[in-house]
Amino acid sequence: MSRQQQSTDGDSGTSETNTDIRHQQLQQWARVALQQLLGSDPGPVNASALGGDASFRRYFRHHAGSALSLEGFDHPVKSLMLVDAPPERENNPAFLLTASEFRAAGLQTPTILAHDLEQGFMLLEDFGDQLYLPCLQAAQDAGDMARVDVLYTQAMNALLALQSDRSVSQLPPYDQTRLHNELSLFDEWFCGRMLGIELDADETRLLANTWQFLEQAALGQTQVRVHRDYHSRNLMVRQHADGAHPENQPPGVIDFQDAVTGAVTYDLVSLLRDCYIVWPAEDVSRWLRQYFEQAQARDIVPASLSWEAFRRDFDLMGIQRHIKVLGIFCRLALRDNKPRYLLDLPVVMDYVVTVGERHPELKAFISWFRRGPMIDMYGVLTASGPLVSSADLAYEHDAEEGH
Repeated sequence: MSRQQQSTDGDSGTSETNTDIRHQQLQQWARVALQQLLGSDPGPVNASALGGDASFRRYFRHHAGSALSLEGFDHPVKSLMLVDAPPERENNPAFLLTASEFRAAGLQTPTILAHDLEQGFMLLEDFGDQLYLPCLQAAQDAGDMARVDVLYTQAMNALLALQSDRSVSQLPPYDQTRLHNELSLFDEWFCGRMLGIELDADETRLLANTWQFLEQAALGQTQVRVHRDYHSRNLMVRQHADGAHPENQPPGVIDFQDAVTGAVTYDLVSLLRDCYIVWPAEDVSRWLRQYFEQAQARDIVPASLSWEAFRRDFDLMGIQRHIKVLGIFCRLALRDNKPRYLLDLPVVMDYVVTVGERHPELKAFISWFRRGPMIDMYGVLTASGPLVSSADLAYEHDAEEGH
């Protein structure tokens, strides 16, 4: 989810009280942090709540009474982001580490002005509200592919810059254990908890063999820094001091705290086979070829790697990612009371079958998935019940329209 969307997942009772207390504590902390940065008391900080994402972080925006002159900025700052990231639920050291590595590689991540790891509070640069997603949707609706090309070229150029960084990374590896644990979310949350499927011995063996194949395919690729959620809801058209949002600039990159070192095609799959917006296969292939040629020119992937092999790597990485996402979206709905993510399952399931059927090694899995779990999930989504209410549907529509 984007930070601009208003949250609808509030708890009640004690949790609401605790949330209000943390909001007040965050504002008080931010006032002290700003006083240290400015050398004078900025006055009360009154930050308004913005939307959450798929995590437990909460975002707030503080509009300064007068523009702030902060070190490192070439213009007065009119607003700042406050982040409440409970340390018992969020890996804030990973956020700081990734922000440092990504900025060193040339990515536009928000400047971290102050942080308190013990409380889980951060004060960040404000990129504004303009996510990639509504820009892409508007261009798609208008048939303006030139605008789409500009946005994706900027996003791919930023990705190429990240992957070109040859410095040693401290990010954790996207190893087989991590890949397998992610794929296993499908077994537990999509099949088991959402659909109530009890896998028999043959099905268990089928999934184990498929997961091993996909894990090895990912591990066999060139390993680089990986954002891990590099898609249209985590890329922003940054707002300039004059309020403009020029699209021919590197995107602002957010929600990068789960970064790892892993397969070179992973972030590209997240970008071009986005769960929230779908493009014709010929456009995806055109962007993929554009990226491939530049990645070879920058020595990110070997010159000996063929286009066909790279495309296969891209496909198989996408299957791994989208199978994982099926499990994650069901977990968000069932465990975290965020049923709106179920609305994106049809797109993700379609990616799995249309891409998977191109590869003979996945024939048995795709056949099983299409005749069983996929049909069952469509039954869940179309049944009259509490999983996705009319309010959820209305909320998702409003959010996609950017209010």
